[in-house]
Amino acid sequence: MMAMQYSFTLPADYDMEIIDHRIREKGPAMNGFPHLGFKAFLSARRGEYGSRENLYAPFYLWKQPEGAGDFICGPGFAALTDAFGRPRIRHWIVWSAQVLSDLANTRFADCEYRAIEPYAQLPHLRQQEVALAKQETGGKHVLARIAAFDPHDWTIVRFGLYAEAPPASGTNQIYRVGHLSRG
Repeated sequence: MMAMQYSFTLPADYDMEIIDHRIREKGPAMNGFPHLGFKAFLSARRGEYGSRENLYAPFYLWKQPEGAGDFICGPGFAALTDAFGRPRIRHWIVWSAQVLSDLANTRFADCEYRAIEPYAQLPHLRQQEVALAKQETGGKHVLARIAAFDPHDWTIVRFGLYAEAPPASGTNQIYRVGHLSRG
């Protein structure tokens, strides 16, 4: 499995209804995309849920990396780059993907990036992250928890899907989920 996210920071006075419209219009096209676990069409508004910026930042869980390659080389991604430019795409090796079967009530997401300390014991860290993801899934409106890591930048990502807005921790970015596509 592979997790992936890119993000566009939009001007402070940007009309986020444009993004909402784009998500409503383009989101359903990803339903049934090969090798896709899910794509969460995410947006954040400056000043809402602690966000400092207006963002459009889709998050993907891929069952197979081939799906990501096919998407990035396809017409949907070409249209995205025509509209917003070519983003830097972050991607991670998934350690744990705890996803409930019914995601129909998904309304919010959060994402937290954490640096891995130099010389951290990866097996122990992985075990902690997997246990945390399992523990949190299904409780307090948590519909999914992803724990993944990037061995290039030595970072961990913790991603969650929620029925209700999660609390802001000061280290997590909270998003609205405009559409959720499943493979």
